[in-house]
Amino acid sequence: MNLATLSVSQSANQSLSIAERAQLCCQLAKQLEKAGEYEAAYEALGDFWSEPEGAPILEGIDRATEARILLRIGFLTSWLAMARQTEGGHEKAKNLITRSIEIFEELGQLQEATDARCDLAVCYWREGAFDEARIIFRDVLREIPDTSSEMKAIALVRAASVERTATRYNEALNMLNQAAPFVAAAGIDALTGVFHMNLGTMLENLGRVEQGETYRDRALIEYEAASYHFEQAGHQRHRAAVENNLGYLFYTMRNFDQAHRHLNRARRLFLDFDDIGGAAAVDETRARALLAEGRLAEAERFAQAAVKALDLGGQQSVLAEALTTHGTVLSRMGKIGRAKAALQRAIEVAQTAGDLEAAGRTHLTTIEELGQQISVDEVVANYKAALDLLEASQDQAATKRLIACAQKVIGTLNTADDRVVDVDVSVDGKSWDGFSFKQEVLDYEKAIISRALRDTGGAVTKAARLLGFHHHQSLIALINSRHKGLLGVRSAVRKRRHSIIKVGKNSSNKQAAAPLKS
Repeated sequence: MNLATLSVSQSANQSLSIAERAQLCCQLAKQLEKAGEYEAAYEALGDFWSEPEGAPILEGIDRATEARILLRIGFLTSWLAMARQTEGGHEKAKNLITRSIEIFEELGQLQEATDARCDLAVCYWREGAFDEARIIFRDVLREIPDTSSEMKAIALVRAASVERTATRYNEALNMLNQAAPFVAAAGIDALTGVFHMNLGTMLENLGRVEQGETYRDRALIEYEAASYHFEQAGHQRHRAAVENNLGYLFYTMRNFDQAHRHLNRARRLFLDFDDIGGAAAVDETRARALLAEGRLAEAERFAQAAVKALDLGGQQSVLAEALTTHGTVLSRMGKIGRAKAALQRAIEVAQTAGDLEAAGRTHLTTIEELGQQISVDEVVANYKAALDLLEASQDQAATKRLIACAQKVIGTLNTADDRVVDVDVSVDGKSWDGFSFKQEVLDYEKAIISRALRDTGGAVTKAARLLGFHHHQSLIALINSRHKGLLGVRSAVRKRRHSIIKVGKNSSNKQAAAPLKS
């Protein structure tokens, strides 16, 4: 739907009662939302929402229509907060949607209450509050019958987005598996595009871990399918997101010319809609690409711009990523004090939002980038924090980084005599009484071997490969001689689960990727 159609609809509204106008405006706004035309959707609600920061105008309408208006305004408030990076927008959106849920439940309109909770979960996700979003989606998915194909598809794809962002890839793949038949039955291009974009992102992540071109090629196919469906739906914002993802993918492949071409397109599309948040995400991706090219001054400029743009909005998880990138660039430039401050703030922002894995990854970045510039105590403290925060992570890249950082920590402890050490406390925060250097090194060694065994389901050969041993017998000898307590972990072989993604024949004119195993 375009603005001309909106104008015609608004003219027709004038002959209707206020309640009828309100209902029609809600329907029109929802259609515009599906096409990504959020500014037009805001204008469609103009009679009942005159200012983005203002309160809804609800006089003279019944309670059910009031709830629908609150829901539409709440959902749009969240989108506009993300695009314009307005402070407090997501919190206001959650409050409005919660009010609509209360009214729907009071009136016994339980299906509409469930739909509203699905939108509420999205608000939590955008803030980086993944646990809250996950809990709401779990309840929503229980309440939606399988006969409601569109709503089931929307809830499953959105829930998969939460798990993908939280790097819980097994859960995300499982949800996309469940979603596939519902997405095909719904036949909604924008939704099908999000489905393919989620799958492409997970294939891209697997490609980075496994260093496999097959995964990357399949990611490109999924992104192509996503872009096709978004073009069919007229959803330019989502097309911009795909372009940003392609820019990121090509940068990881070190094809920087292609990366910058896609990032230029993404930024231009976002700015066509005055989407500050989207453009900031592109700037953060470009900063990573420039960093990889060694163009530090340019990388710092784009990273700083991304942080500045995201600072006022409520996307705390995205802000934490931008701060981590900025801190990394500053470290490479030798600006150690500023780098340390940026990384510490990134950790605090991520933890406050509830994105604990992002905080854990930034602790690892601190060791990787500043390990030689900070004290032994700080190195150890960062590693312990990362180990705790990433304990349940399904991100194989994080596991590899934990192993690499463990080696750095052990190396740091081995050379502790040449480093500045705070003698007031031990590495455990206790007194030095009874401290054993050898035992401390053994404890770290045990922790990282345990992590490798857990992430490989007890398979010693795979764990040895993760840990960098040339022969798995070396790891077996190490366990038998130093860490016999891990023998039980070794024997607990975990059965792998398989998940297959199938897309209905009518869901795309583009070829979908081959089945994916978790």
